[in-house]
Order: sequence, then structure tokens, then C-alpha cells
Amino acid sequence: MDQAKQVSILKELLRQIDSGENADAGVQYKVPTSIYADRALAEQEWEHFYRNHPQMIGLSGDLPELNSFLTLNDFGVPVIATRDKSGKFRAFLNVCRHRATRVETEARGKRKLFVCPFHAWSYSSSGDLVAIADQSDFGDVDKSCRGLIELPAVEAAGLLFVHPKPDGELDVEALLSRPLLEEFESIGFDRFVFGTDKTIDKRLNWKLANDTFGETYHFQKLHKDTLGQLFIGNNTHLEEFGRHHRFTTANLAIHQMRELPEDEWQIQFATFVGYHLFPNIQMFWTGDTISLVRIYPDPEDPGRSISQVSIYFTQEAYQNAMAMDESAREQAVKDTYKFEEGATRSPSIEGSLEVFTSTIEYEDYVMGEYQQQAAESGLAGEAIFGRNEPVLHHFHRSYREALGLPHFETV
Repeated sequence: MDQAKQVSILKELLRQIDSGENADAGVQYKVPTSIYADRALAEQEWEHFYRNHPQMIGLSGDLPELNSFLTLNDFGVPVIATRDKSGKFRAFLNVCRHRATRVETEARGKRKLFVCPFHAWSYSSSGDLVAIADQSDFGDVDKSCRGLIELPAVEAAGLLFVHPKPDGELDVEALLSRPLLEEFESIGFDRFVFGTDKTIDKRLNWKLANDTFGETYHFQKLHKDTLGQLFIGNNTHLEEFGRHHRFTTANLAIHQMRELPEDEWQIQFATFVGYHLFPNIQMFWTGDTISLVRIYPDPEDPGRSISQVSIYFTQEAYQNAMAMDESAREQAVKDTYKFEEGATRSPSIEGSLEVFTSTIEYEDYVMGEYQQQAAESGLAGEAIFGRNEPVLHHFHRSYREALGLPHFETV
């Protein structure tokens, strides 16, 4: 990220902290709680945002070498993503062309050949059908016409994108914008390697899960014993990139910036830098790690969502994390919310996951489940998005505009 941009963001956060103010969106919005339980709206969202919209499925580090692969089935389409023998990122329907069963059942790994477990039809990492078991008995097949069905796939700025439909359009620059892509390139997202993952399956609408990551007003209330031990709360810097945005908030180390010349200010040490990629991606960069949260609805139940969490590390941080012995791993979990001025800690796999367990799953998403119950009662009426919650304003305005729906009324 450009140094001038880092300094500008940090100065604004320091101004808010010193003045006791937060960002001010200028208005409050009345939000019908029914939007979290409305089945007709949920069906519209599923078709528009998931079945017919490009999907970010991970980082380049999910496919670290030739013939590596990744499978997923989060948006109604079984996908197998590969880095083929030439190094190209590709994506296919994870469907055998013989009897349409699943070709690959493992979540990730490395294979030169994908062998269907049903009848052993075999496909290369480029999707070509290369072998048919007992073909003399089966009959003639034109292999050139029976490769895996390819999906539009683009790798850009260290991110992997797939369109769920074979004839779908996928223009990542148009999707994200050139300024946002350049920012990702400057950070070097392509340097990060996959470390670990976690699935959070809870009783809350996918928009409520997104809302979790949209304000810091609650940090010193709900998270006073967890994330609130590291982050100051109630300060926000927001920059919009069309329907996407960058959301930054200060941790306790921001005060150390006051003692340094501005050309030494580093935003990744004094904040978390969160990116929302419309409609369902939350991505957090904290220097040595990237936490990626892909949030999906249950198409059959508006009151359920599945958050797929992946943690990535720089090569050095990953090697350090893997070299930790058992006692060091246990201590890392204990130290997750411990702040020591001037201290630097190498991130650990266990400590990185702990945030998504104790803070997100057991605090934020529990609040979301309570909100979901209220919405499903039909009696909760309206919620309010405050002037100090501009990130929520932007997300909800964006998805409603995308669906052709009117924005919420002001208070």
C-alpha cells in the first residue's frame, strides 16, 4: 500500500482516538429485521449473488505448485480448481463426464490425474479426459469432447476467481477496479501460503454474518475480554471501491507511530486492514497473515450461513509457525489477546484460529443468532444503523442497489 495512503489513514484514526470521535456517516437508517428471514429475498440473493456472480474462492497460495488442486461446493456448483502442468490456474465442474458423479473428493492436494472413484475415468490437471477403464468393453468415446467442463477462471493480484457458469463473464478488473487490484499487488497477496482453515456453521443469515465485520462500536463491549484487549474500538476509516471497500481500525500499537517519523509508519502493525469484496468476502491483512472469510447462505434456509475461514502466512511466518513445539503452540493460544508495547510475535496457526473461535464464533456470531431469532419471530420491527456504522451502510446500500431494491429510510 502506498506510504502516503498509510499515513493518511493512520492520521485519521489517531484524530478519532484523540478527539473521542468515530467516523460519521451523517445519517441513521431504519433496517427492517425481516430482511434476515425473508425467503423470497433469500432466493433472489442466491440466484443473483451466488449462482450468477463471479466468486472469489481463495488466494494463489491455495494452489502452490504444478498439479495442485482445491475443491469446493459452496455456491451450488461443485468445483475443482487446479494449477495445471504449465502453471495455469483453471477451474472445472467437479463432475465426471461418464455418469456425473464427483471426480475428486479430497479438499486439496496434488495430483497429475484425477480418477473418478465410480468407474475410474481419468482426467489431467488441465481437464482432459486421458483414460477410460475397459474402453474396449464400454465402446468408442471421443475423449477430446469429454474433458471436464471448464469454468471461467482468472488469477489476479494473488486472488483466485471463478464464475459458477461455463458461459459466465469474468472480467476481474471490471469486477474489482484497477485501483483495488493495484493495492493488492502492492501488498503482495501472491506471496502468502495456505496455513489452515475452519468452517463456522451457524444459525444466522449470511448478511448478519457480513454485518459482524462492519463496525467497531462493539469492540469494548462484546469483545472486552478478547479482541478488545488488542484493538481500541470505536474508530473507523472507510474507503469505497464501488461495491467493495477497505475498512481499517486501530490496535493499541498505533500510539507507537507517534514516536516515529512518518516515513516509518506501517499500517499493518498499527491496525487491521479489512477488505470487503462484494458480496460475501471479508479479508484481513495484518502483515504476516491474511485471514479470508467466505460467507455463504444456505439456499434452503435464510436463517443459516456457512463461513469458510482460511488463514495464510508469509513463507517465513509459516515456517516459524510449523517449527513451534507443542508448548509454544499452547502458549501462542494463551497469548492471543495479550498486548505488550514494542513486542513482536511470530503468528501461529493455533493463535490465528483462536480469534475466529473465541471472538467470531462464540461472541459475534452468537449475537447474530440472537438477531436471527428476533427476525424470525416477525415481531422485532426495525433495527438502526448508526452514524458511526458507515461500513454497514455501504454493504447494505450495495446489495440493495444490485438487486434493484430501494435503500432504507433514514431515522
